[in-house]
Amino acid sequence: MTINVTWLSHSCLLIDTGDATLLVDPFITGNPLAPISVDAIQADYILVSHGHGDHVGDTVAIAQRTGATVISNFEIHNWLLAQGVEKAHPQHIGGGFDYPWGRVKLTIAHHGSALPDGSYGGNPCGFLFYIQGKKIYHACDTGLFYDMKLIGEEGVDLAVLPIGDNFTMGPDDSLRAVKLIEPACVLPIHYNTFDVIQQDAMAWKTRVEQETNTKVAVLAPGESLAL
Repeated sequence: MTINVTWLSHSCLLIDTGDATLLVDPFITGNPLAPISVDAIQADYILVSHGHGDHVGDTVAIAQRTGATVISNFEIHNWLLAQGVEKAHPQHIGGGFDYPWGRVKLTIAHHGSALPDGSYGGNPCGFLFYIQGKKIYHACDTGLFYDMKLIGEEGVDLAVLPIGDNFTMGPDDSLRAVKLIEPACVLPIHYNTFDVIQQDAMAWKTRVEQETNTKVAVLAPGESLAL
């Protein structure tokens, strides 16, 4: 069965497994690049990588409307329950859990995680998905770290990496990340949403494909790729 991955701009992904729809870091309201309205998004599960407003985003509103289960670290899980989210599953870094559609493991990420109201958001994370024999690594907001090589040893089909710089890895470190992970394909994210993270994704694609064996999928917001 085909897995469809749609980039909704910034760090937001919609992953259609065929059995469930997964939504990662749904920053739609206030996002100038968002190709869809909040009310149009359907989700069975929402995954939140850390507490910043451009990643928690519209989680509460979408979860309340759709009845989606939210997956996050324990601190964000508790905060979301206090905001009125009814279904949530807590995990933490290094821990995996089997869901009806597949498995997800939380990975380390080097970033911050304060929630929009200033509450403690625990440690930020990335996500390693195991779905129908495919492995998708969404690094979320992070700097470069050498343990990406260990994640790559899983045999990653698609890596989703930030390239925006300033708040996350920039193009140079993201290229180094590709060399550590060695995924079959990489999708650049977390760029061009704000002036301070403007990047030329096509120039990055050229560098990656010249220096590695990884294919680069540069998507416009709302576009998809199939695994």
